[in-house]
Amino acid sequence: MALKKSDLYSSLWSSADELRGSMDAGQYKDYVLTLLFVKYVSDKAKADQYALIHVPDDGSFDYLVTLKGKSDVGEKVNVAIRKLAEANDLQGVINNADFDDPTKLGSGKDLQDKVSNLIGIFQDMDFTGSRAEGDDLLGDAYEYLMRHFATQSGKSKGQFYTPAEVSRVMAQLLQIPAGTPKATTVYDPTCGSGSLLIKVADAAPNGLTIYGQENDNATWALARMNMILHGNETHEIVQGNTLSDPKFRRNDTLATFDYLVANPPFSVKTWKNGVEKDYGRFDGYASPPDKNGDYAFLLHMVKSLKSTGRGVVVLPHGVLFRGNTEATIRRELINRGLVKAIVGLPANLFYGTGIPACLIVLDKRDAQARTGIFMIDASKGFEKDGPKNRLRPRDMHKIVDAFVNQKDIERYSRMVPLSEIRDPKNDCNLNIPRYIDSSEPEDIQDLHAHLQGGIPNRDLDALQSYWDAFPSLRAELFRPLREGYSELTLDKADIQTKVTESAEYQAFAQDTADTVDAWWADKRKLLADITSTTRPNELIHDVSEALLEAFRSRPLIDEYGVYEQLMSYWNASMHDDVALIVGEDWADAVKPRSARWWKAKNNKVKYEDAHIVFGTGAKAARWVMDLLPPVYVVARYFDDDRVELEQLIGQVDSASLALADYLEEHAVEGGLLWDAAGDDGKVTSALAAAHLKTLEGTAGDPEELAALGEVVALFKAESAAKAKVKVAASKLNQKALAQYGKLTLDEVQALVIDDKWAGTIRGRIGSEVSMLGRDLVARLHVLASRYESTLLELDHDVEKLGARVAAHLAAMGVKG
Repeated sequence: MALKKSDLYSSLWSSADELRGSMDAGQYKDYVLTLLFVKYVSDKAKADQYALIHVPDDGSFDYLVTLKGKSDVGEKVNVAIRKLAEANDLQGVINNADFDDPTKLGSGKDLQDKVSNLIGIFQDMDFTGSRAEGDDLLGDAYEYLMRHFATQSGKSKGQFYTPAEVSRVMAQLLQIPAGTPKATTVYDPTCGSGSLLIKVADAAPNGLTIYGQENDNATWALARMNMILHGNETHEIVQGNTLSDPKFRRNDTLATFDYLVANPPFSVKTWKNGVEKDYGRFDGYASPPDKNGDYAFLLHMVKSLKSTGRGVVVLPHGVLFRGNTEATIRRELINRGLVKAIVGLPANLFYGTGIPACLIVLDKRDAQARTGIFMIDASKGFEKDGPKNRLRPRDMHKIVDAFVNQKDIERYSRMVPLSEIRDPKNDCNLNIPRYIDSSEPEDIQDLHAHLQGGIPNRDLDALQSYWDAFPSLRAELFRPLREGYSELTLDKADIQTKVTESAEYQAFAQDTADTVDAWWADKRKLLADITSTTRPNELIHDVSEALLEAFRSRPLIDEYGVYEQLMSYWNASMHDDVALIVGEDWADAVKPRSARWWKAKNNKVKYEDAHIVFGTGAKAARWVMDLLPPVYVVARYFDDDRVELEQLIGQVDSASLALADYLEEHAVEGGLLWDAAGDDGKVTSALAAAHLKTLEGTAGDPEELAALGEVVALFKAESAAKAKVKVAASKLNQKALAQYGKLTLDEVQALVIDDKWAGTIRGRIGSEVSMLGRDLVARLHVLASRYESTLLELDHDVEKLGARVAAHLAAMGVKG
């Protein structure tokens, strides 16, 4: 069965759970990533006899499986991995984790079980086709782990990883032409785990020739593994300090490259340690300050670019405006025309620091002819993701679109002329807020409106984008009051109904739905033609770009918001669906399968969540429908049964409510059912029936007997209603399960493409329209509430209230 990305992520993180507690994240990542690597190269070697990585029989993952449960499993795993490393010149890369270390893994049976369980987690994974369809499942899984390790490693240890979203933006900003040959070079002088280099190479259809240097030995090993897991076996990643010992050089000058990306450590105070030569980095520039290495790294990158080279580097915002020597260097870079663009990023994106950073785009081609620097303030576009912020697909696309099209967007981006930057008032200070005011307009209170009433027309004019989309709505909501002011034509409470039920709003919603339907109809054949050769990432690029284009010219609605709705669904679910179809074809992907099970740490059997379950306990039949949950089959083929089941569920709810109300009234201390309650004060069906039986035939309280009879009847009614639901649900589940075996290819595609995918996406994009309506209504409510009472009216109300208080006080005998 094809491996779903979400299942892979879950399995990989459960492997980390095996180790959590015995060591910190910076250590246990070595164990998890090492086994991931061994499993991957072993599967590849079995599938491809020409694989570049040679896997000896006693260094394969299959061999590791034979070691499970053995008392010396840790020692023998070490030996096996060492043999794999020696066979491929990977010593010090994949054999850094010690699987026989009692200080990290425990001793005796504890170590034996922990290592065996780790091997078992990877055992059932199949990576033979992880890149065959052009979808980097393994590489994405590696990044998933790296991101989580970076999050848990804390400030000092998270710098090995550049967030994937930032890496993708940087790769797109390089604008690598489609026909670029693979021999074209890309270089990262501080490559960390290599994620930036990989994203750039992936952005080039033919790939690129990769070079990188990393100072930290353990992180260098991560980068080497990362390259192989991403299919870049011919990389050249070297270890060493880039500033004091640059490995890529020609004699005493630095080697040059076509493209460059980097996320160097920020503001290193000890950058000059060991630096005996500058290798021409600072020729024509002032020497960077001794206690801050930002410009040392930046000038190294400038020097490492060919005469037509282009690069993107992440640096802290301080490089844009700090003075003294750095200001001198910055002025020279500007005068040489080397800075093409600057992108201000949100704060708290990067692991290891919470400070905001920027992207500086360097471009040597036609540098002397450059007349301006394109600036983007993207600092407000992000979502929260645990303790960090993250760029959303919409944020990434907007940055790239603005840069590629050099598009002026209010409060977001503009081309800033060099003459403005060099103006004495700016003096080559590149701080983005000097040139782009991204702050929201101030919501100004109107004194005349507070004194005399009415809503200022300027506040209504600020909503012009809505009035453009709904031309008649303003006149229906407001009428002139006096010059410069308007008043509502209806009660404030009726604003929402008036807006959402207006013909123009309804037409706008319908036009939006029609646009979505036309886009989907145009792309449906592409989706129906998904086969084993389909590349999921290329597929979603085609589909998503068409959606973005369809909404670019539409008024009011944000095309990037629409794009986000599609991409968030793709990332959450649709990608897994497509990958499943690619791996298994439509017919097999839709088949129900038995739920997976595993033994937890307490040795109890656990099952994954199932869509349909018949029976209970270990003998239950549990069915999972990965591609097509039964809700869609039921809706299309058994809707009458679904309605009947919902009615029965409604009867259960009614019976339960009647029982709860009766118990609330009588099962209280001193109540008619109090003597039937257990030690916990609760009345159960069994307790009520037993107490009733005890009292029957006695001279008990008739009211108590009646109450017991009533509550027993209510319990029976609830139980009977639940039994009916159980029978009906079981019958419906049996029908649905049987229907899967009868589905034709056309029916499967109709269910998946039209009902599941299209239905979900329509709903998500429809929510964008609903949000626009809510935003307009909310703003109108604010304005109406703000000015509905004038100051004179408020003074009058205060006088009336004061008089009432005085009267009450007088009645109480209080003299004024």
